[in-house]
Amino acid sequence: MHLTTGKHPHPLDPLAAQEIDEVRRILTEAGLLNDTVRVAYLGLEEPPKAEVLAYEAGATPPARRARAFLLDLATERSEDAIVSISDRAVDRRTPIDPVADGQVPMLDEEHALVRFVLREDPQWVEALERRGITDPAGVYLAALSAGHYGLRKEEGRRVARVLAHRMPTPGSLPWAHPVDGLVAYVDLVKGEVMEIVDTGPQPIPEEPGDYHLGPHRTTQKPIHITQPDGPSFTIDGPLVTWEKWSLRLGYDMREGLTLHRIGFEDGGRTRPIVYRASVAEMLVPYGDPSPIRFWQNYFDTGEYQLGKLANSLELGCDCLGEITYFDAVVTDGAGAPKVITNAICMHEEDYGVLWKHTDPANGSRETRRQRRLVISFFVTVGNYDYGFYWYLYLDGTIELEVKATGIVFTGAYDERAAPYASEVAPGLAAPYHQHLFSARLDMTVDGVANAVDEVEVETRPIGQDNPYGNAVRRSVTRLRTEREARRDADLKAERTWHVVNPNVNNRLGRPVGYALHAEGKPTLLAAPGSSIRRRAEFATSHLWVTRYDPAQRYPAGDLVNQHPGGAGLPEYTRADRDIDGQDIVLWHTFGLTHFPRTEDWPIMPVDTCGFVLKPVGFFDRNPTLDVPPSAAARSCH
Repeated sequence: MHLTTGKHPHPLDPLAAQEIDEVRRILTEAGLLNDTVRVAYLGLEEPPKAEVLAYEAGATPPARRARAFLLDLATERSEDAIVSISDRAVDRRTPIDPVADGQVPMLDEEHALVRFVLREDPQWVEALERRGITDPAGVYLAALSAGHYGLRKEEGRRVARVLAHRMPTPGSLPWAHPVDGLVAYVDLVKGEVMEIVDTGPQPIPEEPGDYHLGPHRTTQKPIHITQPDGPSFTIDGPLVTWEKWSLRLGYDMREGLTLHRIGFEDGGRTRPIVYRASVAEMLVPYGDPSPIRFWQNYFDTGEYQLGKLANSLELGCDCLGEITYFDAVVTDGAGAPKVITNAICMHEEDYGVLWKHTDPANGSRETRRQRRLVISFFVTVGNYDYGFYWYLYLDGTIELEVKATGIVFTGAYDERAAPYASEVAPGLAAPYHQHLFSARLDMTVDGVANAVDEVEVETRPIGQDNPYGNAVRRSVTRLRTEREARRDADLKAERTWHVVNPNVNNRLGRPVGYALHAEGKPTLLAAPGSSIRRRAEFATSHLWVTRYDPAQRYPAGDLVNQHPGGAGLPEYTRADRDIDGQDIVLWHTFGLTHFPRTEDWPIMPVDTCGFVLKPVGFFDRNPTLDVPPSAAARSCH
């Protein structure tokens, strides 16, 4: 089904195809869109939170607006435009300075452009011939984001860096055959080669990496998951209700799946928990300092816009059971709507025991089973694939799990690569790297006035008040300003961050809250002073907390591609605003540090990371006491 407005339209509903067509007409009539202009991004400009909450309380709906990043290939100028769909007018035009502001995101057509430009370049062709490759068409090339390294010849220019992999046949997977010691820098607007770096030919690994050819084992019996009476959720356009949960689905070509107005029915009313949740940035920094690969640091959200790279999911392959799919609408380079069918998968699944007790006093035996609602989408960004799975549980728990799979990036393995890469096949290297994600969690725990407490375990030495040395207590520290709230996880201290509402107490007289449980894995490992650390400072701390500002959407800033750094969270928190009892946003960095294994080749089994939000004092007692026994349980009891 289409993820468009249902029976009850809402200001947060994603842009429909006809609205995108209307934005395109407005931009064209205003002279901002023509045959030489490309639309690098187009999405809903969400109304400020206060306007949305006022609308839900009975006020008139806010204006529908869209935001677009535009690039004119003829003039090399780009701008940021806000379009009012309601008023059929361009509300705001902001020129983008390519030196200070960076570039708009990568365009799909730029991948084809670099292949055309390099196959016609004599220096590139000669470099391939020195490696025994006589047909440039047999080499796979991709336009890769260039980063920012203060190179004068690149200042103000739209640049891609290009690595090569040989394809023995048109049906071969190229990643097993890296053409190493060679990289090209290409001007994407002028369509010309700026520089070719060639450190000398290296042997091209010959062992194939084609993992999809079989033969396949024949031992598996089918698993069938059925719900004869259908799923337990109901749908009205983007509005989903399941058990006691309610939320609105959104989709953005940059962030992908977004969740809005997450609430839980309790005592006859829906209590708000999260106003908006998304993965607002994703960074893949590589650790190879060689002249060929030092620049490999990809912002898959801000540079490549992972939302537009979503897969069309298939029943039985990507999702199993009683599945509901939603289509997503993004735009192409001309600004026309493009539908991704089955972009979002939603289903419910059994998740084992919810609670259980056999009581020795009265002999009672009770068991309840846990269920969760699963809302997911999968993207392919070059060689890697990522699944984003949001889980809602019966007991009020919210979880995000990210699944990383696909193919590791490869180079030639020799003594130069050895300190910074794994050998995954004979002569084939996979550089060490990280996958770091920034979740933006706009919290509304029982209202917009929230605060954050850092909670951890505290032990006490043996003394007068602890004579036997067994005392353990909680340490609670209120984080009062934005700079105080830049924190790292501490697993030894069992550190969690509780988002509480100081104005709402539970029946025991304590503030209601939700706790963020972090996995606490390494943050960005690049050295202080490095280019990537300046551009991705958000990834150097597990937690940031900011005052809500509708303009502050992305942890590395609005424009990430070739940005010199300092934008996003460092800029947002510079004023060190008060966050105690305010309208606040949590930004949580989590992810994986990947030392590739031989088992990760030729395709990587899923690895996972994520975080959990759990109620702490939000409910007055276990909210699942009304969950009935399952049919099987009744026969037991």
